[in-house]
Amino acid sequence: MRALPRTCLLLLGGLSVTACAKTPPSIAASDASSPLRLERRIPLPEVKGRIDHLAIDEAGQRLFVAEVDNGTVDEIDLATGKVLGRIGGLHEPQGVGYLSAQRELVVASGDGTVRFFASDRRPLAWIDLGDDADDVRIDPRNGHVLVGYGSGGIATIDPATHRLLARLSLSGHPEGFQLIGSRIFVNIADRGSIVAADLDRGKVQATWPTGLHRLNFPMAVAADSDRILIAYRLPATLASIRVANGGVTFLQPTCGDSDDLYVDKSRVFVICGAGHVDVQRQGSGETIVRVATAPGARTGILSAQRRKLYVAAPARGGPAAIWELAIGPS
Repeated sequence: MRALPRTCLLLLGGLSVTACAKTPPSIAASDASSPLRLERRIPLPEVKGRIDHLAIDEAGQRLFVAEVDNGTVDEIDLATGKVLGRIGGLHEPQGVGYLSAQRELVVASGDGTVRFFASDRRPLAWIDLGDDADDVRIDPRNGHVLVGYGSGGIATIDPATHRLLARLSLSGHPEGFQLIGSRIFVNIADRGSIVAADLDRGKVQATWPTGLHRLNFPMAVAADSDRILIAYRLPATLASIRVANGGVTFLQPTCGDSDDLYVDKSRVFVICGAGHVDVQRQGSGETIVRVATAPGARTGILSAQRRKLYVAAPARGGPAAIWELAIGPS
C-alpha cells in the first residue's frame, strides 16, 4: 500500500477522512523572497515564560505586550524599538486593548480583573469580573470594551466611566471572539463549539458544534464579512464558516498550536507555537508558504497601517523578543 502524505484532514460533522495534504514549503523570515520579511527583533529584557496577547497604538507608534508568567505588560516604542516602560504587579495578564479616544490601556488578567491605565502607565480604575479575564476587543461601533472571562461570559464595559454595562452568558470559557455589527461570534474550545449571539440584546442565537475538530482558539473575520475563519489545534486545521448559518466552506491543514489569526487583503496569517506563520490564500485556505519564526511564538498582532505583523517569541534558548515582520505585496 502506498504511504499517505504526512498531513491528513478530518471533516466536521462526523464525516470520514476525505483530504490529505503535503507539508507546505518553508522559508526563513530573513529570506528576501519571504512574504513576511524579518526587519528586526525587539528585545524584551528579563521576560520569562509565556507571552499572551498584544495591542497597538497606531497613532502613538506603541506596542503593548502581555507577559503572563512575568506578571507584566511592556510598552514598546515602535519608532526606536525600545521598551519605554513596564507595568508590573499583575496576576497573569492575558488580554490587552488600546482605547485611542481615551488614550488608555486595558489589561485583562487571570485573577479576573480588568484594569485601565493612563498613557503614562498610571492606574486609573479596575473591575473584578470574578475569574480568568482573557481576550479583549474594542467594539468599533461605540468604543465599548469587550472582555471574555470565567466559565462563560463576555463583559461589556463603558470606557468613559469604567463601569460594567452588561454580561453575555455563555456555555463555557470564551477564547477568540469577533464582532460583525451587533453580532458576536465566540470560540468555546472547552465545549467544542462556536456561538453566535446578538451582543446588544445579550442573547445567544445559535451554537455550532465543531465535530471532530477541537481546540478552536483564534478567530478572524474574512474580508467579505460573510465568513469567520477559525484555526483548530486538533487536528491543525483552518476552517471557513458562514456567519449566516454555520456552514463550512472549506477546511485546510495549517501549522500547529495556533493562538492568533489575521486577515490581510487576499491572505491569512496563522501564528503557531510550532514556530511558524502559515501564509494562506483567503478564498481557499491553501497554504502558500510557511514562514519560520521561533519555538513557542504563537501570538502576535497585525498592523494594517504599518504593513507589519508583530510576533511574540518567548525566551527559549535565547532572550524573549518581538519579531517585526514586514508584509510583502499580495
